[in-house]
Formats: sequence, structure tokens, C-alpha cells
Amino acid sequence: MQKSSKPQPAAALDSRQLDLPLFDEPGKSDAPPQPKPAAPLAPDGSKLRSVTLGARTLYYALRRSSRRSIGFAIDSTGLTITAPRWVTLADIETAIAEKQRWIFTKLTEWQTRTEQRVMPRVDWKNGAELPYLGQTVHVTLAAANGLLTYDAAQNMLALPLPAHADPQQIKDRVQGWLQSEAKRIFGERLAVYAQRLGVTYRAYALSSAATRWGSCSSDGKIRLNWRLIHFPLSIIDYVVAHELAHLREMNHSPRFWQTVESIFPEFREARQTLKHHPPELLPTL
Repeated sequence: MQKSSKPQPAAALDSRQLDLPLFDEPGKSDAPPQPKPAAPLAPDGSKLRSVTLGARTLYYALRRSSRRSIGFAIDSTGLTITAPRWVTLADIETAIAEKQRWIFTKLTEWQTRTEQRVMPRVDWKNGAELPYLGQTVHVTLAAANGLLTYDAAQNMLALPLPAHADPQQIKDRVQGWLQSEAKRIFGERLAVYAQRLGVTYRAYALSSAATRWGSCSSDGKIRLNWRLIHFPLSIIDYVVAHELAHLREMNHSPRFWQTVESIFPEFREARQTLKHHPPELLPTL
């Protein structure tokens, strides 16, 4: 006799942003019906399954495991269901139907959260805007003195480029400035927090990692994602404190977090901010 498969909600798996549809709703257009689109793909490239619930079609990724019950996980990639190997597809779809209100509510919450987070692509021209230390910087061309200058009071970055400069030229100059600022500011913050913690790091460099804000090797080498320069200084300080704490604890044990808190008590709020702003959701540079 088979055991009952009572659905159990599961925690979100990660916060990666992928352009997958969460669910489809029929339109109200009088246009002739269009060919049915191909099924979307899961992050691993496999096809998503679908189930029709009333007027809506729900896509989901199905994983089989040795667990004893059906688990539901919802994140920015959509719905993932993990089910025992012996549970039939009919059982799974019944469980989905029973939990559909919760599923659609959580999917909508993730979709709204993602839309609020995603920043527009930078238009590389005179007047371009982008975040720097949590503030919006305005880019102007044809700097009067022929030098790249930044006016912190006006949040204005003046570039020594002609008004008709190519967008790629503007982008390269701005990115170069951001990276030089990151190198300078991160170095200053590392010195402050290393002294507070009483540790010494061997070297540090900038990284362009797609999914990581920082890293610390066992031999004392620290790497910090230069895109952190878009965030307020408090967020930079959290990542700096986090990586330096690894010089004491090369893990994420309770002792590690106590070490972080000893030099950066506000780490929980900063950690939550970064959790919902992964590198791939920053402005396209």
C-alpha cells in the first residue's frame, strides 16, 4: 500500500534571475489563435512540465528523490517540485491542485519582487545615469578642464569626451572609473575592518564574478566583486567584514557569524539586501 503524499512547502533554493514564465493566463484578444509555444526550459536545460488549473497553465520543474513526501520550492526560476520516485504524475498534479492558491500567490510575489529589482539598461550618452555608492550619478560629456572629474555634491561625473562620443567610449570610461573607485574604496574599508578584527590579509583584488560578491582563500587572498561599488558603503562594509571573518573561520558556522557581528553588528540587514540583489540584476555594463 502506497503512503499518502501530503505536500510540504519548501524554502526557496536561490535568487538567480532567469527569464522563465511563472504561469500563463489567457488573453482577451479577438485575434486568431496562435501556434502553441514550445515548453520553456528549466535552468538545467530540461523541459518544464505543465498542468492546467482552470484557466491557467502552470509550468514546473520536477525532480525525483528519495524523500518521503512531495516538496514545493518557489524562487525566481519558478516552481520546483521534488517528489519520491514512487509517486505518480497524477498524484503530483493532485497535490498541485490542492496547493494552487499558495503556489500562485508565491509566484506572483516573486514576479513582483523581480520587476521591482531589475534596473534598466544604461543608455550610454550625455546624461546617462547609473548607481554609485547607493546614489544616482549623472554622466556629462566634454569636461571643461579636459579631465575626468566627479562632483560628489552634484553627483555628476564629467568625462573628457566630445558630445558625439561613441557609446562604447562612454561605457569604457565610466566602467574604468567605477573600477578604480572600487579598488580605492575597497582597499580603505579592508584596512579599517582588518584592524578591528586584528587580522592580516595577504593580498586583495577585484573580481567580475557573475554570482559571487566576494571570496577569501585559506592563504589570505581576498577577492571582492567590483560591482559592489553600486551599493551604499554599508553594503560594501558587510562584504568586507564577511570575507575578513573567514580569516578566523573558514566556514559559515555560528562562530563565523559571531565573528562578523563583532565588527559589523548590522550584518543581517545588509545580507538580506544582497540576497535580493544578485550581480546579474545590476545595470548592464
